[in-house]
Amino acid sequence: MKKLLLCGVVSGLLCTAAMAAEPGTNGMAEPGKYANRYDLRRAETLAQRAADWRKGAIVYQVFVDRFAPPADLDAKRDLYPPPKRLRAWDDKPVRGEFVPEAGVWSHEIDFWGGDLASLADKLDYIQDLGADVVYLNPICQAYTNHKYDAENYFEISREYGTREDFRKLADKLHHRGMHLVLDGVFNHVGSKCQWFIDALGNPDSKWRDWFFIGDRYDKGYRAWFNVENLPELRMENPAVQARIFRDPDSVVQGYLRDGADGWRLDVAPDLGFNILGDLTLAAHTARPGSLVIGENWNYPEEWMPSLDAVLNFHFRQIILALAEGKMSGGHAGRMIAQAIDDAGLEAILRCWIVLDNHDTPRLRHQLPQQEARRFAQVLQFTLPGSPDLYYGVELGMDGGDDPEQRGPMRWDLVTDDNAELQWTRRLINMRRADRALKIGDFRLLDSEKLLAFERRTDRMAETTIVLANPTDKPVTEIVPVRESKFMNWQPLRDQLSDAQVSVICGTIEATVPPRTAWVLRAAFDNNEYDPNKRVQ
Repeated sequence: MKKLLLCGVVSGLLCTAAMAAEPGTNGMAEPGKYANRYDLRRAETLAQRAADWRKGAIVYQVFVDRFAPPADLDAKRDLYPPPKRLRAWDDKPVRGEFVPEAGVWSHEIDFWGGDLASLADKLDYIQDLGADVVYLNPICQAYTNHKYDAENYFEISREYGTREDFRKLADKLHHRGMHLVLDGVFNHVGSKCQWFIDALGNPDSKWRDWFFIGDRYDKGYRAWFNVENLPELRMENPAVQARIFRDPDSVVQGYLRDGADGWRLDVAPDLGFNILGDLTLAAHTARPGSLVIGENWNYPEEWMPSLDAVLNFHFRQIILALAEGKMSGGHAGRMIAQAIDDAGLEAILRCWIVLDNHDTPRLRHQLPQQEARRFAQVLQFTLPGSPDLYYGVELGMDGGDDPEQRGPMRWDLVTDDNAELQWTRRLINMRRADRALKIGDFRLLDSEKLLAFERRTDRMAETTIVLANPTDKPVTEIVPVRESKFMNWQPLRDQLSDAQVSVICGTIEATVPPRTAWVLRAAFDNNEYDPNKRVQ
């Protein structure tokens, strides 16, 4: 009877317990005062992670031509000679026809007129949204709108501006405490590249050995995926490597010295481990602490440290499968934990978690039901890595396969009553305020139907537990809590709803609604008694 009475009293107190050993510490004892040896060891690691801008950042991807209309569109019309077409901002991109004289599809040469200057005018919006990093699709001189067919790596595409405009943009971002990552397309150039034109037409060209040219190729040269407009570079050639990344004034090093903070490498696996490793080393030489991240639609394990990080399409596949009800939470959890264990958490924290981009249908198209879409986004913001937001996803923009997903930014949707925008801001604010979600450790929690995991730091009050139910019915499970500093009956509250559960002897018994992900943290209110008064 005495034990029952005590449990009832403690239960009542802990529902409103104050964690603070000192007034105003918001549920946390004085830092370090009551740390144990595990806390001290973790604190050193966390400090190193916090000092690395590449870990846990929020990334915002911009397709420059489609992001912001220029100040004077008429003054730019001469930059789009036929068969190129300049569209009205409210036009939607549609798939076109092959244009033989251009060697590309008509939708590849439809333009909306965005440039670096118009992007710079919208930095307030990107920063207010909460992004730390701006990632740009290719901006080097190229014939198409997507710029994956470089004519001249050393110049900015004329429709976008100049190298000086690039430097100004980088400076503006740095003054805001933000970073800039460029898209490096080095496996191939465009068929209008002067290197290639001279090499193909002149057997004695100094650039002949920069490409794969010969009768054994149907087109007379090796092209990426046999796309006529994309002749492949012979990256094994030392002269090619020198101009792409080894020389101080090479493409990779030159833009880093001009203000870029990193490179996202297109089709990175095509370059192979050795070349990627040399390129990454060259980037770090030019700009210590820069980021080299690969577009890898692969299992991430062995690509790092040849790369600093990869676009984590592996996590994307798992998240979308969960949101579509194609796998159990327990199965997904084991897959995620295995990938983190294989690649290492430090590397995974630098990886970008991509749900949609310029090569995939937009998230709204992939997951038309709002509850499934929000379920996926909660996981994007709570799993280890950097959430990578494709421009307009925060507004609920829709679009199917290429070129539909590359529509112009819908600035008319930037309103206070846009539910998608408010939801995205809520996720970003939650993420930015939660150190565990940004740089914390990952621990899988044993479950069957739920995806359950823990993110934690050296502070108990920062421990975050995610319980995600991918099914279409409520799921009740008893899940272990691997946080030994949670006292019995400690209340945990979802940061995105009013849901609350209690820790009982190191477990949670929770009933999670269908297609819902809870993000639980310890709840504290002012009261007289603090059971954690001597526990950090």
